[in-house]
Amino acid sequence: MHSKVAQVTQAIVERSRASRSDYLQRIDGAKASKVSRSNLSCGNLAHGFAACPQQDKDRLTMMDEANVAIVSAYNDMLSAHQPFERYPHIIKQAVREMGSVAQFAGGVPAMCDGVTQGQPGMELSLFSRDVIAMSTAVALSHNMFDAVLCLGVCDKIVPGLLIGALSFGHLPIVFVPAGPMSSGLPNTEKARIRQLYAEGKVGRDELLACESESYHSAGTCTFYGTANSNQLLMEVMGLHLPGASFVPPDGELRDDLTRYAAQQVVKLTHPSQQQNLAQIVSEKTIVNAIVALLSTGGSTNHTLHLIAIAKAAGIIVNWDDFAELSSVVPSLTRIYPNGQADINVFHGAGGVPYLIQTLLHGGLLHEDVETIMGHGLGQYCQEPKLLSGKLIWQPAPEQSADLDVLACVSAPFSKTGGLVTLQGNLGRSVAKVSAVKSEHWLVEAEAVVFDSQLEFEQAFKRGELERDLIAVLRFQGPQACGMPELHKLTPYLGVLQDRGFNVALVTDGRMSGASGKVPAAIHLHPEAKVGGLISKIENGDLLRLDCHNGRLELLVEDNILQARPVSQQAQAVTHGMGRELFSNMRKQVSSAEMGASTCL
Repeated sequence: MHSKVAQVTQAIVERSRASRSDYLQRIDGAKASKVSRSNLSCGNLAHGFAACPQQDKDRLTMMDEANVAIVSAYNDMLSAHQPFERYPHIIKQAVREMGSVAQFAGGVPAMCDGVTQGQPGMELSLFSRDVIAMSTAVALSHNMFDAVLCLGVCDKIVPGLLIGALSFGHLPIVFVPAGPMSSGLPNTEKARIRQLYAEGKVGRDELLACESESYHSAGTCTFYGTANSNQLLMEVMGLHLPGASFVPPDGELRDDLTRYAAQQVVKLTHPSQQQNLAQIVSEKTIVNAIVALLSTGGSTNHTLHLIAIAKAAGIIVNWDDFAELSSVVPSLTRIYPNGQADINVFHGAGGVPYLIQTLLHGGLLHEDVETIMGHGLGQYCQEPKLLSGKLIWQPAPEQSADLDVLACVSAPFSKTGGLVTLQGNLGRSVAKVSAVKSEHWLVEAEAVVFDSQLEFEQAFKRGELERDLIAVLRFQGPQACGMPELHKLTPYLGVLQDRGFNVALVTDGRMSGASGKVPAAIHLHPEAKVGGLISKIENGDLLRLDCHNGRLELLVEDNILQARPVSQQAQAVTHGMGRELFSNMRKQVSSAEMGASTCL
C-alpha cells in the first residue's frame, strides 16, 4: 500500500471514529434475524402486497424469501435514464426465478443538468440530490424489503440514491447502471462550434445541429462529466457488478448484467453471503473512490458528493484529503474534457477493470474491502463477456489497448492527480487542472466582477474583456441561489484564452465534470452570501490564482479590505420555476466543503 494512501486513510479513520461508530450502531439496531415484513401487522402487509399477483402474495406471506425493492430514477427525458423503462420487468422475472419477489418501491426525481444549464431550473439541481435521498428513504420506509436495487446514472441522482440508501445500510443494496450512448460528433468538434457560436461566427441552427449530433440517442452522454464519474465510482466502490458501468444500453450483455444484478442482491440476503451496504461503504472504500476520481480527472462535483456520501456513513472527509491523495495519485486517463476520446473509447481500451488493476498494482487502492461480490476488490479486475450466450467474467487485459487514452501506473500522463485544493485570504476552493495546460496554472491579473452569467456574457459581447483578467462570479453559492453550474461561461473564457489572454475564473458556484481548459477556482467558501471576502472584491483588484502551490489570494492591503463594505446580493430571484419551494434549503445548506447538504 502506498504510504500516503495508508496515511490519509488512517487519518480519516481516526477523525471519524465517533461518528462512524454511531452510524454502525444505528445500522446494527436496524438489523433483524428475520425478514423485515414479518414486523408488519396483517393490515400493513395486506396493503403492501395488495396489487401483487397471487404467486408473489404467497411468497411474501410465507416470510422465507426475499422481497427486493426497486428504486428507480427512470424518466424518458433523460437519455441516460430512458433505458430504465424496461428494467423492472427484467428484474422481477429474474428475482422470481430465484423464488423471491421484486416490487417497484418508488421513483425518485431525476433532472438533467444538460437541459437546465444556464436556465432557472439549474438553481434546483444541487438541492435535488437531497430530495432524491429523502425520496429514497420514503420508498424504503414501508419496511417491506430485504434488499434494494437502485437504478440511477446522472449527476445528483446516484449520490442522492446512495445517501438515502445509507440510512438503510443494514440491507444488501446493489446499484444498476444503464450504459452510455454510442459515440456521436467528436467532442473537440463540439467544443469548436460552441466557441464559434460564442464569437457570433455560426448561428443557432448550426449550434443545434452540432449538439444534436453529440447527444443523439438513449444512454449516458459520452464525455467524462459527473454522470460517467458516478458510474466509475460506483464500480470502484464495489456497488456495481464488475465491468458493468460502460456496457451500452442496447444489447444482450446489458440485459444479462441487469438480470445478474437482480439475482445477486437476492443471494446477498442469505445469512451465509450477506453483505450489507454499511459494510461496503467504509473508510477504505471512500478513499478508493477519491483515488479513482483523481486518477481519471473526474467531476469536481464529487468534491461535494463524496463528502456528503461519506458523512451519511459516519465518515468525515475534507478537501485536504483530496489534495494529499492528489499529490501521489497519477493521472491515468485522457477522456474529454481531459482529452479527445470519449467514454466508449476508454471502455474499449480496458475501462474500469484495467484501471482498478493498475491502481491495485501501484498500491493506490485498498484491495481488502467488501463489495457486492464478496470480499476483495481484486474481483473487479474482470470484465463481463457473453460466451455461447452465457454471462461470464474474464480477467482484464494485461495492457491498455489505447495508451493515448488509458495509461498504467508505471507510465502515467502525469505523476499527480487532476485536482488541486486552493486556499488563501479568500477562503478555500478547488480547481480541476487535468484539462488545463501547465502554462495556465498560474494567473495573476485584475478582477472583473459579475453577479450573474448574463452580465459576463453581455460584457464579452460588448468587447470589454479583451485583456488579461480573472472573472469573479459571486453570489452563486448554495445559500445564495443553490450553487448552479456555470458552463455558460466556458465558451467565452475559452475564446479569450485562445486569443492569447491570461484568464481564469473565481466563483462560489460550480463548474462540474465538464470543467475545461481555463483555470477555475470553484466552490469557494465562505461564499459571498454569508459575507465571504469574495463579496468585497472590486473591479481592478489584483488576484493571484496559483495551482502549482495551491494558493488563491486577493492582493489588496488588509486595511483597505477592512474598510470596504460587504456587497449585497442584487437581483436575487427566489421565485419562479419552483425556486420558492427550496427557500428553506437555501437557508440551512452547509458549506461546499461540508458537502453542500441540507439533510446531513
